[in-house]
Amino acid sequence: MEGVELKEEWQDEDFPIPLPEDDSIEADILAITGPEDQPDDLPKPKTTEVIRKGSITEYTAAEEKEDGRRWRMFRIGEQDHRVDMKAIEPYKKVISHGGYYGDGLNAIVVFAVCFMPESSQPNYRYLMDNLFKYVIGTLELLVAENYMIVYLNGATTRRKMPSLGWLRKCYQQIDRRLRKNLKSLIIVHPSWFIRTLLAVTRPFISSKFSQKIRYVFNLAELAELVPMEYVGIPECIKQVDQELNGKQDEPKNEQ
Repeated sequence: MEGVELKEEWQDEDFPIPLPEDDSIEADILAITGPEDQPDDLPKPKTTEVIRKGSITEYTAAEEKEDGRRWRMFRIGEQDHRVDMKAIEPYKKVISHGGYYGDGLNAIVVFAVCFMPESSQPNYRYLMDNLFKYVIGTLELLVAENYMIVYLNGATTRRKMPSLGWLRKCYQQIDRRLRKNLKSLIIVHPSWFIRTLLAVTRPFISSKFSQKIRYVFNLAELAELVPMEYVGIPECIKQVDQELNGKQDEPKNEQ
């Protein structure tokens, strides 16, 4: 666990404080970084069916029973929220438990952005709203004491990148205990876009929170920081890592 910041102090004002309009920040970053033509590394998930206006399907008893299993309750803070589990089924792998580090119940939470829905989905807002509740509710269940988040950023196009507003909303909605107990945010394979995003928002983020952020550029470096036995790395992330390391390891042509 060398190099990982494990500070005990944390206050609500650490992050986030009111930021400028998220759209304007991201538009500025897009202007700096330019368009991204990176192909998708994962098969496109199936979209959930959208019922057209005026068309109401009749349920059989079996269908009605199955629809009842579609919803699941998650507690966020002091409130219960219903989540459409059928809608987010293709995206549930976005958050997972990666085991523990150090002594005690110090959880490793893995957030794989490559499993996020694309912004071109016709029901994107609905998906992101339910996915938001699922992520926060799951985080409440996974964390008992201190924890770190391993943010897998590789193999992700900008169409799958959650907006700054969505990420900020996630942080604002988690319980005070979770905000206090977050000890480290490790960003694996950080893109130029996300590094620029954090650089632009740095004036609005406290130094305490900034100290918890660490960039990791390959899986070998990640393995030096956290035990990898239970950290599920998607195949697309492994492929990106091999491609990046391969380029780095290629011998230079002799003159």
